[in-house]
Amino acid sequence: MEFTPYAIDIPQATLIDLRDRLVRTRWPDEVHGAGWDYGTNLAYLRELCAYWLEGFDWRAQERKLNELPQFRAEIDGLGIHFIHVRGRGPDPFPLFITHGWPSSFFEIVKLIPLLADPAAHGGDAADAFDLVVPSMPGYGFSDRPAHPFVSARVPDLWAKLMRGLGYARFGAQGGDIGGGVTARLGQRYPDLVAGIHVTNVYGSIEAGDPPPTEAERAYLVGEKRWEREEGAYAKMQGTRPQTLAYGLNDSPAALAAWIVEKYRAWSDCAGELERVFSKDELLTTITIYWATQTIGASFRPYWDSRNNPDRAPWQPITVPCSIAIFPKDIATPPREFAERSYNVRHWTEMPRGGHFAAFEQPDLLARDVREFFRALR
Repeated sequence: MEFTPYAIDIPQATLIDLRDRLVRTRWPDEVHGAGWDYGTNLAYLRELCAYWLEGFDWRAQERKLNELPQFRAEIDGLGIHFIHVRGRGPDPFPLFITHGWPSSFFEIVKLIPLLADPAAHGGDAADAFDLVVPSMPGYGFSDRPAHPFVSARVPDLWAKLMRGLGYARFGAQGGDIGGGVTARLGQRYPDLVAGIHVTNVYGSIEAGDPPPTEAERAYLVGEKRWEREEGAYAKMQGTRPQTLAYGLNDSPAALAAWIVEKYRAWSDCAGELERVFSKDELLTTITIYWATQTIGASFRPYWDSRNNPDRAPWQPITVPCSIAIFPKDIATPPREFAERSYNVRHWTEMPRGGHFAAFEQPDLLARDVREFFRALR
């Protein structure tokens, strides 16, 4: 497997076109006093887009990202972009980190120095990791798959990438879709994966299983309520992703509206988005989607999960598992629900934070990751 050094370099023509489209945005009206009840607030989005137009410096963000060692590799016909940072310590342990949606590898950037060089951040050098942080297929600077059901193959692509990098044993971490990929990686490759650390749980209670506890019943009721009140995006992305992609790929304001609403709703921000994320952070994420034209491709795992006739049933995970629950995440399952299908060795209920753990609370997450993998090195 060949690894080609990579540097982000968005064409200037793309940035000029972005500016022109922002200037020409045709804004909708809004119900008086709507706030965020109807979706993304008009006043906030206009403020964000004005900053995108006049204050945001993509080239400065690009330079910062290019300080990280980035590469591309072709795996099973797909070009995969990834960061590979060597740890600073006596024996760094390899760790693979997968992002979710509506995220990118950029969401993990704050976590990298805390794990690669813990001694420089109040930790122990013995806890250092070699880090591999990819862009999932269809996201960021990886290829956009042209065929269905590629998302089911992602754990296999990750195993091949790690073998190609020379790692015979490693840990894996992820959240959201990345948490599902991480779990599948542990399921399929227990010979390679020493353990997994995730911030979300997949699974269900089937006929013939032990009956749910009171805490599990409350969790399942809450899940259904959340799907009813917040889950329309997933139904659209999972049923008619192409229809949705036309508008979001054509209008930067529409793309920003679709993404920032999720960052506000799913983070521990108490309704004030910029308590947690700066405009520069939000717009770096959005610009990655815009410049790479990957918003449509990022929806395809949702469609795949609904439609793949060969999707393997969920199987128990035998490798050691650590689960970190952040209180303002989309779902906060009780431990007994996770233990139905995860080999839970380490369970942490965090004091704060939401869905975007590596972005919101990198210090808390880094400490938890270091603690769990300490016994598996």
